[in-house]
Amino acid sequence: MNAATAKQLDYYTMEDIYNLPDGQRAELIDGELYMLATPNRIHQKLVHFLDWTIGNYIHSKNGECEVYPAPFAVFLNVDKEIYLEPDISVICDKNKLTDDGCKGAPDWIIEIVSPSSRQMDYNKKLLKYGTAGVREYWIVDPVKQMIMVYNFEHETFEQYSFLDKVKAGIYEDFEIDFADINME
Repeated sequence: MNAATAKQLDYYTMEDIYNLPDGQRAELIDGELYMLATPNRIHQKLVHFLDWTIGNYIHSKNGECEVYPAPFAVFLNVDKEIYLEPDISVICDKNKLTDDGCKGAPDWIIEIVSPSSRQMDYNKKLLKYGTAGVREYWIVDPVKQMIMVYNFEHETFEQYSFLDKVKAGIYEDFEIDFADINME
């Protein structure tokens, strides 16, 4: 798909996602295509830390859930109108997992805010995740050094700093100490 073709289209589909050039990533929300920028080093450091920390916790408890860092396909609804690549996806229902990714809402999603994703993470994705059945959504903002925790299951919202320990709502005994992350 070239730029001229993209401008002519008013409504994108999964076919457009599959036809992107190799290496180009995008998300699809209600017929709109959102191109994904290459993440910076701090973004990737946070993704690695969270993936490693959550994965180690699940492994130590012989847990059933699985953690997947981006790029990992999440087909948020059955009709394929919403295709996302959250930075971290935790899926506890293995029936949702296919070779293509996750079909349905993950239990826990974490998005790391980048300059190009700020509006999406704080607004559009918050709404979509909340209505699709995601149990918990974290927005990790490295610029503000804040973590916003939306527990949709219990209809709560909490805000933390990078100096805090943040409890994961989908687990009884798990918290992530953001002070352990060396942000340099």
